[in-house]
Amino acid sequence: MPTKFSTIRTNNVLSIVMGGGQGTRLFPLTKERAKPAVPLAGKYRLVDIPISNCINSGLKRIYLLTQFNSASLHRHISQTYKFDQYTNGFVEVLAAEQTLTDNSWYQGTADAVRKNKLHLMTQDFDLALILSGDQLYRIDMRRVIQQHVETNADVTVATIPVSRQAATSLGILQIDSESRITRFVEKPKDPAVLDTLHVDPASCERLGMKPDTEHFLGSMGIYLFNRDVMFELLDNDLTDFGKHIIPNAIHTHRVFAFTYQGYWEDIGTIRNFFEANIELTAELPRFNFFDMEAPIFTRPRFLPGSKINGAEIDHAIISDGCILNYAKIRESIIGIRSLVDRGSILNRVIMMGSDYFESDASIHDKKTHGIPRIGIGCHTRIENAIIDKNARIGDHCVITPAGKLEEATQPHYYIRDGIVIIPKNGIIPDGTTI
Repeated sequence: MPTKFSTIRTNNVLSIVMGGGQGTRLFPLTKERAKPAVPLAGKYRLVDIPISNCINSGLKRIYLLTQFNSASLHRHISQTYKFDQYTNGFVEVLAAEQTLTDNSWYQGTADAVRKNKLHLMTQDFDLALILSGDQLYRIDMRRVIQQHVETNADVTVATIPVSRQAATSLGILQIDSESRITRFVEKPKDPAVLDTLHVDPASCERLGMKPDTEHFLGSMGIYLFNRDVMFELLDNDLTDFGKHIIPNAIHTHRVFAFTYQGYWEDIGTIRNFFEANIELTAELPRFNFFDMEAPIFTRPRFLPGSKINGAEIDHAIISDGCILNYAKIRESIIGIRSLVDRGSILNRVIMMGSDYFESDASIHDKKTHGIPRIGIGCHTRIENAIIDKNARIGDHCVITPAGKLEEATQPHYYIRDGIVIIPKNGIIPDGTTI
């Protein structure tokens, strides 16, 4: 049965996912991995979101531009996204590289695309879709393509209505009666400037937004370019799409806004990352991983089902291959291959799990040296924390940010945005109180 957008051409679209930033605001989760490789919802990676949105929209030619700490990201892509030989689909990594004409790293999103121009031009495409690698949302990109074609746009920018408070951290734009962008201001802080940027009542009515609420149109960092226009706009030294390319283009080209009004979260900070994950444990979360009409894809691991041995679980996500022994778990995400031993209490915890099952010999050897096994030991209490991959937390520990600074760096843990973070491969000995 044909879908609403089945007549939209997608074989002429090349998708480009930006994955090259350092991810400093997500440190220490990005200490040993690229930002798009950060685990999400127990079994996924952040990069699975834009790639899945593309695949579900019929867009199967996808480049991922990478630069920092990209080894695990490359491994995830190679182990996850494989198209058969009878299609022209691919998900390929374009890593930052030095050439005879340029030996610098990516200076921004636009610069990253510019530096890969020779690779991109080997593909036959009419439209280029630029996506961020660190956002949580679900969009049928054919809706964006359809509007782009119908408005005869040179560039289309995906936008979302946001509050005045949220507007100060996004690129905010104004549109006319045809949704053409007439003004673009990056992260406006001045209240007087914000007063001039809110969506007018006529546009609110046309876009189906509540007219009695103040709305601002924030850029989602998703751009659809005509091929020739993109290369034309990149023929300079400007480094960033949001800060430079788009604000300049609205004066010289037909730049339109596509307004999306569903769930969208920029996973740019530890607090945003934490809250977006914890919200997934709600009975009716705003983002639905159970939507099989547009599933989120990830690496198939063929792990055994999780074992629940007397544990009390309330509003939690339990991933594959876990063993939970008589623990109490509330509003938490338990990642793959996690062990939580008897008597432990987890409240609002993101546990990212383990990359492997530890052998009995390894457990015994570590124990003789006073090192706990991978996972969480007995009678340990943890709240408002992120436990990164392969962490070892012993018995009778207490981990909580209560009564501590919002930001702190200690030898065995970090506190960021009021969240305790045990880093990847971290070790917390028996009896430790944090």
